[in-house]
Amino acid sequence: MVKEKKPEFVITNMVASASLGLELDLFQLAEKIDGIEYEPEQFPGAILKFDDPKASLLIFKNGKIVCVGCKKRETIEKTVNKVKKLLLPYAQKILTNKKPQIEITNIVAAAELGLNLDLYKIAYKLDNVEYEPEQFPGAILKFKKPKVSLLLFKNGKVICAGAKNEDEIRKSLKMAKVMLKNYTEK
Repeated sequence: MVKEKKPEFVITNMVASASLGLELDLFQLAEKIDGIEYEPEQFPGAILKFDDPKASLLIFKNGKIVCVGCKKRETIEKTVNKVKKLLLPYAQKILTNKKPQIEITNIVAAAELGLNLDLYKIAYKLDNVEYEPEQFPGAILKFKKPKVSLLLFKNGKVICAGAKNEDEIRKSLKMAKVMLKNYTEK
C-alpha cells in the first residue's frame, strides 16, 4: 500500500478585489435584490452572500468589490462573473465592458511543520516574533519578504496569512521550518 503524501498546505480562504466597471446605487440594490444588506451608517459598502459558490462580497458604489471566502481562483472568477451579471441590470452607468481584473490580496492557508515548538524560546530568541500566551495560545512570526505572517502553535500547526500566491506560502513555510528547527520541545 502506497502512503499518500499529505499536502504541504491547505488554502482555507482567499481575499480578492476587482472592479466591475459599473457605477452603482447601493440603496437601490438593497431594495431590489434579495440578500444584499446595506447599512451606510455602519459601513460604506453593501454586503452580499452567495451559497453557490460559497462567498461573501463587499460592493461599493464605484463598482469595486472585495470577495472573501473562496478557496480557489476559479471560484473567485465564477463569483465575480456571477455578481457582475446580477448587478448589471441595476447599474446607473456602465464604465467599461471589459472583463474584471481580479487581484488576489490575501491567501490564508493551514499547514503542519512536523515539529513540537517551544514558543517561549522562539519569542525570546527571535526578533520578528510576538507571543502573549495570556491573550492567545499561538506566536506570530512575521516575515518582510514575502510579507507574510505565520501563526505558530506548540504542536507545529501553522496558519499562514498575507500571501498573494502559493509560492509565497511555500517560501514562508520553508523559511519557518529552517528558522524554527532549533526551537523544538524535547
